[in-house]
Amino acid sequence: MAVAIPPRRPPPPQLDDACALFLDVDGTLLEFAVQPDLVRLPLGALETLGRISDRLGGALALVSGRPLSELDHLFAPMRLPAAGLHGQEFRGAASCTLPRSGDALAALRLEAAQLAERHPGVWIEDKGANLALHWRAAPQFAAQVQAFADAQLPSLQGYRLQPGDHVLELVPADVDKGRAVHTLLTEAPFHGRTPVFVGDDLTDEYGFAAANAAGGWSMLVGDRANSHAQYQLSNPAAVHAWLRHQLVPESSMEKA
Repeated sequence: MAVAIPPRRPPPPQLDDACALFLDVDGTLLEFAVQPDLVRLPLGALETLGRISDRLGGALALVSGRPLSELDHLFAPMRLPAAGLHGQEFRGAASCTLPRSGDALAALRLEAAQLAERHPGVWIEDKGANLALHWRAAPQFAAQVQAFADAQLPSLQGYRLQPGDHVLELVPADVDKGRAVHTLLTEAPFHGRTPVFVGDDLTDEYGFAAANAAGGWSMLVGDRANSHAQYQLSNPAAVHAWLRHQLVPESSMEKA
């Protein structure tokens, strides 16, 4: 039986100076690790991001499931505009919104910890108002994690289950990366620009759809058959190569 191969989308075009660039982090700028705190940016990535941000008048933002505090640690000493926790935290040109309380998850945290104890390799990431259940280090327990999350969801009013790459995350139902993009586009320096969203995971589909709907474009990192993305690159290394290419003068590319 032939294996279905996801369709390849064309590679992305060059950014122009009127774009606003929105970048997912894990799986897009960073390779995945067994635990999210083990990742590192490639050498030279900060300089490239800084130069692109300057070129775009500061209209470069990180849109991530991580909290702002973790993004600041990963990208130090830079403090880029960002939406953290899928859009519960914002840092734009002049605003910073703190996340809501995670009291609704208080009882669930203990049960999730017990789940991890019963299934070695399952890792619980407590983000305050969100709770992520990771099984990258123990893929044999994917079904058990899914069953646990499905059983908990009906008792969590106002929450939804966000699937990802070897992770399920319980997040407030009224936040996603698409809404985060729309929020950032309402303020300077993003307002009035052409949005470009780059991401890899199911959480990024909201961002793809938002950028497309606002007259911009979107890029998938990796392979997935069903996606709103219009363009595609294979992995984070290809993303960083594309980002560096944005700094090559057009005259040099024409000569090449």
